[in-house]
Amino acid sequence: MGRDIEAVKITGEDRRRYRDKVRRSLDVFARMLREHRFEGEPAQVGVEIELNLVDASGEPSMHNGDVLDAIADPAWATELGQFNLEINVPPRELGGDALVDLEKEIRTSLNCADQKARRTGSRLVMVGILPTLREEHMHEDSLSANARYRVLNEQIFAARGEDMRIAIDGPERLLTHAGSITPEAACTSVQLHLQVSPEQFANYWNAAQAIAGVQVAVAANSPFLFGRRLWDETRITLFEQATDTRPDELKHQGVRPRVWFGERWITSVFDLFEENIRYFPALLPLCDDEDPVVTLDRGGCPQLSEMSLHNGTVYRWNRPVYAVSDGVPHLRIENRVLPAGPSVADVIANAAFYYGLLRALAEAQRPIWTQLSFATAAENLHEAARYGMDARLYWPGLGEAPAAELVLRRLLPLARDGLARWGVATEHADRLLDIIEQRCLAGQTGAAWQTATVGALSNHGEADRTEALRLMTQRYIEHMHTNDPVHTWR
Repeated sequence: MGRDIEAVKITGEDRRRYRDKVRRSLDVFARMLREHRFEGEPAQVGVEIELNLVDASGEPSMHNGDVLDAIADPAWATELGQFNLEINVPPRELGGDALVDLEKEIRTSLNCADQKARRTGSRLVMVGILPTLREEHMHEDSLSANARYRVLNEQIFAARGEDMRIAIDGPERLLTHAGSITPEAACTSVQLHLQVSPEQFANYWNAAQAIAGVQVAVAANSPFLFGRRLWDETRITLFEQATDTRPDELKHQGVRPRVWFGERWITSVFDLFEENIRYFPALLPLCDDEDPVVTLDRGGCPQLSEMSLHNGTVYRWNRPVYAVSDGVPHLRIENRVLPAGPSVADVIANAAFYYGLLRALAEAQRPIWTQLSFATAAENLHEAARYGMDARLYWPGLGEAPAAELVLRRLLPLARDGLARWGVATEHADRLLDIIEQRCLAGQTGAAWQTATVGALSNHGEADRTEALRLMTQRYIEHMHTNDPVHTWR
């Protein structure tokens, strides 16, 4: 999905060939499902973390190329903006000490990368939206020097035909227009991957959709954008608007957005790839030379590059992933709702909560998606993004309840049971889920801490809003490096 491409001029013939190739790939994918070609057990988990770069004063640093050269590690890559980086953590089986090992590995990698970044005058920040970003940073020259992003930018605006309108109402209001997709780069997330067999995929994807709102409520970390106090997890609505290829006329016609929660529970992973092809025109219609039918007939494993590339331009909050590893195909769910940060301990606690709760619900005798409407699950996500821990979410058997109460009363025990089924050591599960519990009891997410800190700085007369955001960002970085969970931050 993140493959590099060359700068190209896309023609009508390219689009026709690509459409034919994608449909051919989908037919091959269906055949592979029927013939049970996929790897199932043991399940693997993986993590991607998007980060921001700042200078010594906490302002955005547009030097990801220099920082990547200094880090010199293939696990690190560019992201959309010059002030972004991404780390891809190698997959592993989930069980035993896997989560604590993951925490140690991420901390070591981030600390090492931050030390090297400092030599270039930059520092790393894990946060959903960098608080010091301003509208003047959002222009095409801020895109990373990678042809993939330039072509994507051109194709989105060619499809849309006009500037992006970004309108967000919260405690304060933002209305602005953008002439590039750079505002998307403001959205930095943690992506949790889980390998799932084709037979289990629908249950796990449905469960992931059902809990997306809860995840965001307890992990919100994006309250500021362009100097305004907006949603607790502003990243959700910003990402939806910043990649929208639809002018108003197409919205009114019911055309689906490319950042998409979906519209129904599924019965097979095939449903999702088929919807992608049926509803969404290609943004990057680039074909390779592989004939997937011939490859499969010869006993090989087709890459299905066109189908995968197209899937990478449909931004589902829980995205299906087809991939080939060591010549064997597998399927993953990529969970994309969580913001980065605040600390590595918080990130891994969020992951433990997600993986544990996901397994408990996916394997429940009475599936949650038979008791919860799909529309309500989508409403829960946006309610949680707007209000964070103060959100009131609907849950079967409990009705509408505060997010913290729902987690404490119903979901933490399920997450603990799910982690036990994964084989996660009890002491590690207890430590990580205790972070979620204490966060709920304290009512302090990253968003709550950011908001309170900026409020305190402003009320004490130390700074105007711009300066308060800068000072808060510097304090945030100091806390982040202690690895203390955010509920303990003063």
